[in-house]
Amino acid sequence: MSVAARRRIGRTAVYLSAAWFTFFAAFPFAWMVITTFKRITDLYDPHHNPFLFSQPPTLENLDILFHGTLFTRWLWNTTLVGAIVVIITLFAAVPAGYSLARLARGWGQRLGIGMFLTYLVPPSLLFVPLSRVVSVLDLQDRLAALMLVYPSFTIPFCTWLLMGFFKSIPVELEEAAMVDGCTRIGALRRVVLPVSTAGLLTVIIFAFTLSIQEFVYALTFISPSAQKTVSVGVPTDLIRGDVYYWGSLMAGALIASIPVAALYTLFLDRFIRGLTAGAIK
Repeated sequence: MSVAARRRIGRTAVYLSAAWFTFFAAFPFAWMVITTFKRITDLYDPHHNPFLFSQPPTLENLDILFHGTLFTRWLWNTTLVGAIVVIITLFAAVPAGYSLARLARGWGQRLGIGMFLTYLVPPSLLFVPLSRVVSVLDLQDRLAALMLVYPSFTIPFCTWLLMGFFKSIPVELEEAAMVDGCTRIGALRRVVLPVSTAGLLTVIIFAFTLSIQEFVYALTFISPSAQKTVSVGVPTDLIRGDVYYWGSLMAGALIASIPVAALYTLFLDRFIRGLTAGAIK
């Protein structure tokens, strides 16, 4: 077999693999779109093709979602909680990651790994003691409970992520700034952070995504429907006994996923650069 033939075969295999993974990743979104606009009778009929519209599309599922539930309120709650958690995470993870990268020397790496390992502890082991904390602070059934609890798993990973990113920045930049009269904090603010846009953006996207998709803590600490986030409100209010509003469930999941998908798409290059910067170092 010639070299050109082997290259064509290899290129074809790569394209086929990419096409398969693209289909695998896009299929849930396609299914959500189809289910959102399908009539219930069309969806439940086993003789109809599940991927085609045997009956005319309908907006009934969206009407149930927006007028039969507090979906718009859940969207606002989710956005508010995500924004506050991102701010708290940045205020804690940036100085912590910088300190471990620049000032902790030998034991900084071990401490950073230890912080990262706390991120791997499953929520099912932590929600009981955290429930006690929330109860003592009288935050039950309030969004403030989620704003307090979520940083417990966003800060450790984001600190570890920023530590690797700060290590990839030449220390000579900070030394030059301090020679020119900047303090350590001034060098961080004027030199390090402006060149750390990719890492900071990665932390923002990661913390926001974790906050809006979290389920266990939101289900444990929030009971009133008006205080729920999308991840809890959609399944708990659209599954009523043995009645599943599949069209509305898929519509809620689709609408909630669109902003995150757009965010990842717009900043994909910087997100990948922020994730890999520490590894390159």
